[in-house]
Amino acid sequence: MTPAELRAFCLSFNDAVEEFPFGAETSVFKVAGKMFALSHLDAEPLTVNLKCEPEIALQLRAAHPEIVPGWHMNKRHWNTVSLAGALPDRQVRELVEDSYDLVVAGLPRAVRLRLDRP
Repeated sequence: MTPAELRAFCLSFNDAVEEFPFGAETSVFKVAGKMFALSHLDAEPLTVNLKCEPEIALQLRAAHPEIVPGWHMNKRHWNTVSLAGALPDRQVRELVEDSYDLVVAGLPRAVRLRLDRP
């Protein structure tokens, strides 16, 4: 997955926006003001921080060396995923979507309904 593909996919979700609260080099993708993905899109190798259920995060880290505890994040709830090519793009998309869904699930009911993701 290329940086442009990652950006486009993150922005394809309902109400997703890209912000730069940590500087111009770090893209933060949010839904309803809550972060679901974070990436330095010009970095080599390309990585993305994604929210994850703690138990699933441990399973993913054990199964894939490309997935490690979230860099500069709460290691229990966030993974850093390398997009250097070892993980299939389909799996990366699923991880991004899971992160988005997890953040949306924590939003107030009225916001979830507005996003059409109850």
